[in-house]
Amino acid sequence: MTAPATTAPERKGRGRLETRLAELRDEFDKSFADPPRSAVAGHDDLLAIRAGGVRYALRLTQAAGLFPDRPVTRLPGPLGALLGVAGFRGAIVPVYDLAAVLGAAAMSAGEEDGARWLVLAAGQPAVALAFAGLDGHLRVPSDALIEEADGHGPHGCLRGIVPLPDGARPIVDVPSVRAAVRASVEAVTGFGAER
Repeated sequence: MTAPATTAPERKGRGRLETRLAELRDEFDKSFADPPRSAVAGHDDLLAIRAGGVRYALRLTQAAGLFPDRPVTRLPGPLGALLGVAGFRGAIVPVYDLAAVLGAAAMSAGEEDGARWLVLAAGQPAVALAFAGLDGHLRVPSDALIEEADGHGPHGCLRGIVPLPDGARPIVDVPSVRAAVRASVEAVTGFGAER
């Protein structure tokens, strides 16, 4: 049985469709070679969070993921800020109480349930930060942020302020938090926090 003959307009339509499909495939493939688009031009994306009863903001570019109600396996030890470990994408990651790293008292066993949210920090070594409340996502014009070259607050972990209608929030600098955690591990163990 032979295929029905196609007319010139059908062949032309099929040729345009094949060309368009090839263009779409190329665009799709090229999209993986482009750098990730992490922010809308002229805006910064932040998470509005609460830790230790204080309102903070955290840059989304410094986070690799946000997880509610993730189980944390407690670990005994001399580090008050270390809550335990949790599994993320097949890896076991230490979880630190963000409020404790920022100078508030570490959560007691009864308050641990208050750390409902975990943010997996971008970068290495892997670390997760626990905090009690997520107030939402903020998209703020970049020129509205008050930037600071040097950190302030405990361990220099706060860098910048985002002014908002309901009050300003200090911005948590995740690399500084990681450095503070590493320094506390080194002080207690005498060894570097990295392998």
